[in-house]
Amino acid sequence: MLIKKIISVLTIAMFPALLFAQSGKVSDNLSLPSKILNGDRKYGIYLPPDYATSERNYPVLYLLHGSGDDQTGWIQFGEVLNITDKAINEGTATPMIIVMPDANTGTRGYFNSMKGDWLYEDFFFNEFMPFIEKKYRIKKDKRFRAISGLSMGGGGTFMYALHHPELFSAAAPLSASVGPVTLEEAKTTYRRNTPDATDEQIETYYNRHSAVALVKAMPDAIKTSVRWFIDCGDDDRLSPGNTFVHMAMKEKQVPHEFRIRDGGHTWTYWRASLPKVLEFVSESFHQY
Repeated sequence: MLIKKIISVLTIAMFPALLFAQSGKVSDNLSLPSKILNGDRKYGIYLPPDYATSERNYPVLYLLHGSGDDQTGWIQFGEVLNITDKAINEGTATPMIIVMPDANTGTRGYFNSMKGDWLYEDFFFNEFMPFIEKKYRIKKDKRFRAISGLSMGGGGTFMYALHHPELFSAAAPLSASVGPVTLEEAKTTYRRNTPDATDEQIETYYNRHSAVALVKAMPDAIKTSVRWFIDCGDDDRLSPGNTFVHMAMKEKQVPHEFRIRDGGHTWTYWRASLPKVLEFVSESFHQY
């Protein structure tokens, strides 16, 4: 009898721990057909611990990988499953769906090409997002949608949230490639890949793909439309560009959080950043 009581007490004591140990699920080899990019496109996804047992709809975070990685990067190296499970179980993040598209097949990057022969951004907004938000139980209001990413994906985060502030409640670029800071820099950079581009084409492309230029041109009416969290390591070669964006936002009076922490352009840095990103976007989902 005493042994049974001890077992019963231990079971009750362990029950909360068992609940906290619930795990989400990740898949990294899913795909959808794309007419815009003329082929199948892969993506990875994180589903929160109670997704399979509930009937609720969830907020969504689009999490973009960096150059040289693909949709598996955040899963394999970023440990998105363990980090997100821990944040949800500890109550610092709300249960959410995290979607990780592949931007490293065919042509690398999240933007439309200058010549218009590769339209990844069109694919993302016109095919990918509608597909994802129809296939999964996702809340479709702006306030329940956020975006983040590292390096090249940080650049994608800046561009997508600046191009479409009506779609995202929060944006968290990490160690972002922010694009050319000046038009003269753009002429040098863009002509490497498009040597026959005219000055007019370069200026048009620069104005749409430089975070500094986009912030400076931002209408006052949308300055508070997106909550911004910008994070970059002090040893990162991209930290000057992120600082220029920070300064442009300060001058434009765009509310934002800006962090320069100890570290470089490494997965060690981004794994440490992800819990704060999850907390930051959760505040938006909860209507801070």
